[in-house]
Order: sequence, then C-alpha cells, then structure tokens
Amino acid sequence: MALTTAPDPTRRGPGSGRAHSARRGPGAIRHSEGLAGYVFLSPWLIGLMGVTAVPMLLSLYLSFTNYDILTPFSEVEWVGLANYERMFTADPSYWHAVRVTLTFALVAVPLKLAAALGVALLLNRAWRGVGLFRGLFYLPSLLGGSVALAIVWVNMFNRDGAFNSLLSLVGIEGRPWVNDPDWALETLMVLAIWQFGAPMVIFLAGLKQVPTELYEAASVDGAGRFRQFRNVTLPMLSPVIFFNLVLETINGFQGFTAAFVLSNGTGGPVDSTLMYTLNLYITGFTELQMGYASAMAWVFLLAIAAITAIFFSTGRFWVHYSDGEDR
Repeated sequence: MALTTAPDPTRRGPGSGRAHSARRGPGAIRHSEGLAGYVFLSPWLIGLMGVTAVPMLLSLYLSFTNYDILTPFSEVEWVGLANYERMFTADPSYWHAVRVTLTFALVAVPLKLAAALGVALLLNRAWRGVGLFRGLFYLPSLLGGSVALAIVWVNMFNRDGAFNSLLSLVGIEGRPWVNDPDWALETLMVLAIWQFGAPMVIFLAGLKQVPTELYEAASVDGAGRFRQFRNVTLPMLSPVIFFNLVLETINGFQGFTAAFVLSNGTGGPVDSTLMYTLNLYITGFTELQMGYASAMAWVFLLAIAAITAIFFSTGRFWVHYSDGEDR
C-alpha cells in the first residue's frame, strides 16, 4: 500500500509569492510604490512649502500692505498698489539702485565670461601641471560671495592696500578706491570678474566635447586659429555660452555681499554701490518698511524672469546644438 503525505497548509510553494502579487494587481503595486516615493520626497516637500512657497505667498500679501515688522499681523493695513506706485513714481533711490545694478551686470557679466572662456582655451591643452593651474583658477569661485573674501578685497583696495603698493612700484599714485564714488563700483566689478572659475570649468567641459575632426577639416581648408575659433569653437560652444550667460546674469543681478561689506551696509560712498538687493535689504531691515521691500522683491523676481525669457526666446537665433536642431 502506497503511503501518501498530506500537504502542509502552512507551507507556501515557490509560486505562491507571484500569485499573491498577481492577486494584488498592478494598480495596488503602483499605489504602494507611489506612496513610498512621496515618503522619500517628504523632506524636500516640507522644505519647499515651509522655506520657499509659504514665505513667497506671504511676501506677496505683504507687498500690498504697510507692514513694518514691529506691527502685529492683526493690525497690518491693506494699501493695495500704493507700494508699487511709490516704487515707480516717487522713490528716486529705487531707480538709482536699478541703474547701479544694470551697470554692474552689463559690464561685469560679459567680462567675466570672456575671461572664463579665454582661460579655458589656454587650459584646454595637455601641458604638464595643467591640472594644478585649473585648480588654482577655480579656487576663487569656491569662496563664492563670502564675507571674508569681501573684507580681504576691501583691504586690498584701501589707500594703504596691496593694490596701491603695486602701483607705487611703477611710480603711479594710488587712491582710496573703495571710498571713491567714481571707482567703488568698479572694484566690485573686478571682484566679480576675478571669480570666473565656475564658468571656466563649464567652458572647459564644453571644449572637450568639440570633435577634433572639425579643427582638422578647417585647417585643411586653410582656416587659421582665429577663423577656427569663430567658425568652429564658438558655434559648438553656443549651448554652453547660453547656459553660462543665463546663470551669470542672474548672479550678477543678485550681487549683495561684497556691496554690503564694502559700504558697511549703506550702499556708499554716495550710493555708488547701492545694488538692488542691498537697497531692498536697507528698506526692509534697516528702515523696517517690509511691505515696501516685499513689493521691491516681487518686481525684482518678475524682472529676472523677463530677462531669462528674453534669453530663451532669442537663443534660437544663435544657439546651435550638435544634433542640428536649434531650440
């Protein structure tokens, strides 16, 4: 007589897990995966809402009020468009800050990108120790907009600073550059241009992607270095130039730390370094006109968005991508 063993009801077969997943259905699996994704995203979502979205909406509301930080929210007076009307029609310091910021961005940003591209072209060669030079040129950008760097810069361009000492060696009389209204903004421009390391690295990465066959073909056609740069390098680098141009323009308009340190938070001498963001800070945190400062911040945001949109709308005329399609 053959003996048979009854199957153990608590024992799961090799295909039981797949059968259980199949019974759950693809919809349930996608739901659980989506829930897990939101759990992992929750720190970022909390930060977005608490640090960015809610404060932005609050500042938008405050831009239509006369809030002054010291007044409780329950007593804030709604003034409508009065802050915006004052900004555009009755505040000469606002338009002065706009002119200073535009001058800074229109001069410093192109010169910074030109310096970054020029150094990237020099470092795009297999020289001995070229890696060390790349690191040294990038080093100032690591410091960013630090207060310590701004303090060092101010001391360098004082009347008794290192820059005037160098000028004295060649018989040139120096001046208090940071305290001279005609030159204070220019010292900030030089500081911004000197920190060309970040766009330089991006340009260098773009140069590495340019096919050498294009230079060889241009050389066979009799093109010299300048024509190769104009007809090969610049068109192939146009997406990288566009990327750097957008980022550095936005950074140029947001300049604050160096202007604050140089002028001790006043925008001096004689408002020559009164950048837009510094004027906004003075209005909101020194003069306690937070409602008016909020209106200034929103106009600033819209202005940067408009400038960025102009770049993207005009980029299709001069930005060329390797796939042959302009965007």
